[in-house]
Amino acid sequence: MIHPSALIEPSARLAPDVEVGPYAIIGKQVTIGKGTRIGAHAVIGDWTELGENNRIFHQTSVGAPPQDLKYRGEETWTRIGDNNMVREFATIHRGTVSGHGETVIGSNNLFMAYSHVAHDCRIGNNVVMANVATLAGHVTIEDHVILGGLVAVHQFATVGAHVMVGGGTLIGLDIPPYMIATSGKRDAKLRGLNLIGLKRRGFTDEAINNLKKTYKTLFMAGLKLPDAIARIRAQIKECPEVENLLAFIERSERGICRG
Repeated sequence: MIHPSALIEPSARLAPDVEVGPYAIIGKQVTIGKGTRIGAHAVIGDWTELGENNRIFHQTSVGAPPQDLKYRGEETWTRIGDNNMVREFATIHRGTVSGHGETVIGSNNLFMAYSHVAHDCRIGNNVVMANVATLAGHVTIEDHVILGGLVAVHQFATVGAHVMVGGGTLIGLDIPPYMIATSGKRDAKLRGLNLIGLKRRGFTDEAINNLKKTYKTLFMAGLKLPDAIARIRAQIKECPEVENLLAFIERSERGICRG
């Protein structure tokens, strides 16, 4: 299951059924779970944890040192869950001591060709990053997000759950959950709710209708955000999806994209 040309550090721990292709390199203190396949010429950097049933394609780089001028070779980590697919030439970098100390990726994600995850990023589950989508350091991507090709996300920005971002969009501010965003003149702009995505994922009609009312009050009623949030909470009770959206906006430090 391990090609004789592969180079594997003695401290690496691989499950018995892991496959390693020709000329792959696996660094020190790497852990790779069962069912995972590492393609030809792939590089798994030091201090990397890969869960089960991941598919790392040829010519990828997972767990490489961060592109941070302050990094001096400290022990920092890349932690990746299960059932992820990392396509050819994608790059994922480990954390920094000045950040979280780790880059963390959940399960069931797809990283298409040439996509890039920088140091200290946090990515949830069921995320799709299309070709050449790029995350700067310290970015958070919540569950069920789709980033189109050539999307670029600024440092410290957060993209909320169930968001879909159109190709070529530059994201400098946080994008609230459940939205569609595409390119504006300089930065991302909201284009409404991700209605098709929400329906496909089983959101109830009541939840979707409440989110529609919330969107109109937030972005179309001419209110300041605190006033809009207060009005929504007075009008819509016991809707977890709405409360999640409002809480996201309230804790945003960079500010949010607008419609």
